[in-house]
Amino acid sequence: MKFTVYQDSRKGGRKYNQDRVGYSYSRDALLLVVADGMGGHLHGEVAAQITVELICDQFQKKAKPVLARPAQFLTDTFNLCHDAIFSYAANHHMVEVPRTTCVACVVQDGIAYWAHVGDSRLYLVRGDKVVARTRDHSKVRKMVDAGLITPEEARNHSEKNKIYTCLGGFYPPEIESGGKVALVNGDSLLLCTDGFWGELAEHEITHFMSSFPVLFAVPQLMDRAEIRGGKDGDNLSALAVNWHEDESPVSSEQDFISTMRLDANTISTHISQMKSGGKQEDEVTEDDIEKAIAEIQAAIRKYSK
Repeated sequence: MKFTVYQDSRKGGRKYNQDRVGYSYSRDALLLVVADGMGGHLHGEVAAQITVELICDQFQKKAKPVLARPAQFLTDTFNLCHDAIFSYAANHHMVEVPRTTCVACVVQDGIAYWAHVGDSRLYLVRGDKVVARTRDHSKVRKMVDAGLITPEEARNHSEKNKIYTCLGGFYPPEIESGGKVALVNGDSLLLCTDGFWGELAEHEITHFMSSFPVLFAVPQLMDRAEIRGGKDGDNLSALAVNWHEDESPVSSEQDFISTMRLDANTISTHISQMKSGGKQEDEVTEDDIEKAIAEIQAAIRKYSK
């Protein structure tokens, strides 16, 4: 495999960043994951961190160097994350179970498979067109589908952030699978949270992703989304890949990853981590963060098979 990858996550106008992003790859398979945590501080982060770490953990154990059934892998790991979050909440006697959206993609044998819960999105951009995009599990999206409001009205609707399914919480997630799409040279995959896509028009995303490498396109889009969100803007995160055919030339100015020489059992993983950013108004300290991380790792070990 040969690809260029870039990820970024910013807190926007919020005090804390509850988004998490990560990717992992073996010689013959690539995993991309984005999660948007919901709930009070150290609740949303916990759900998102458990989700990204546990999905990557399962990928590391099962991509040797490929997954037997990529689509089933995504469904199974989403359900596993849901159970792990619920178990974490029960063990800590939480009144409110932490929750998170999630979108994840596996690329294997040049074919992309994805799954999502909530309103974090995946875009597949080819040329100057979005050839595939996930459908938000939101009240507003249902209203658009029913013809009650227009897509333009949905962008500024007062309930645009209300979703009806997620990982965590008291109800089983409604996991939606997609993909089994063969990638071609130059395709771009973009996974992002609503704090990112909600501030951007689709033609902007398409223009930048089709015109520039992700190393340039994503920072430019992040800057636009963060400025437009302003002081009340949401956390915003994006993880993007330019796909290259193994035999295709790649500009020397463009950093890329080639897995062709990796050993069959070698896996590389890159995950955003929890940070306190210093003491906050509610007195969350570095010790609180370290304790949460230790508890998250214990939860992941319990569900790691």
